[in-house]
Amino acid sequence: MRCPFCGAQETKVIDSRLSGEGDQVRRRRRCTACNERFTTYESVELNLPRVIKKDDSRVAFNGHKLRAGMSRALEKRAVATEQIDAAIFRITRKLSSSGEAEITSREIGDLVMEELRNLDQVAYVRFASVYRKFEDVNAFSEEIERLQTLRRPDEMDRQHDLSSDSSSDSKVKK
Repeated sequence: MRCPFCGAQETKVIDSRLSGEGDQVRRRRRCTACNERFTTYESVELNLPRVIKKDDSRVAFNGHKLRAGMSRALEKRAVATEQIDAAIFRITRKLSSSGEAEITSREIGDLVMEELRNLDQVAYVRFASVYRKFEDVNAFSEEIERLQTLRRPDEMDRQHDLSSDSSSDSKVKK
C-alpha cells in the first residue's frame, strides 16, 4: 500500500480489526519511510448483476440510487440509520447471491418494498405510490388493505393480545 503522505511503496500493518457489521477490515498502517500513520479499509467486491430498466437498457447496479430511494421513502420517519443500512445490505446480498448476471429493476423494487414493509408501513406506502404509479385515492386504499392482509403473524398476535387485554379490562370495570 502506497503512503498517502510521501508516496513510498513500503508500509507496515500495525493493527487489523473488523469494522461495520463484520463485512469490512480496518487496518492501521505506518509508512516505513516517513513514519506517518493512516487507516485503510478492505471490503469484498461484490459482483452485482446488471440492471435491466423498463426501456430494456442495461446499467450497472447503483447502490447510491438504492439508498436514495429508500431514504426518500423513510424521510421524517423514526427508523434508525443502522436499520436502513441493514436493509440495504440484505438487498445487495440477495442480489449478489442470486447468481444472475442481470436483474430487472422491477425485481429490485419488489425487494425494496419487502424491506420497507418490515421497516415502516408509511414508508412502504410512500414507496409503493411512486413505484406502482398510483393514480387515485382508491389505489392507495387498495394498497393499505393489501398491507393489512400481509401483516406478519407476530404483529397480528400482538394486536390480538392487546385487544383481548382491553376487552378483559372492560369486563373487570363493569
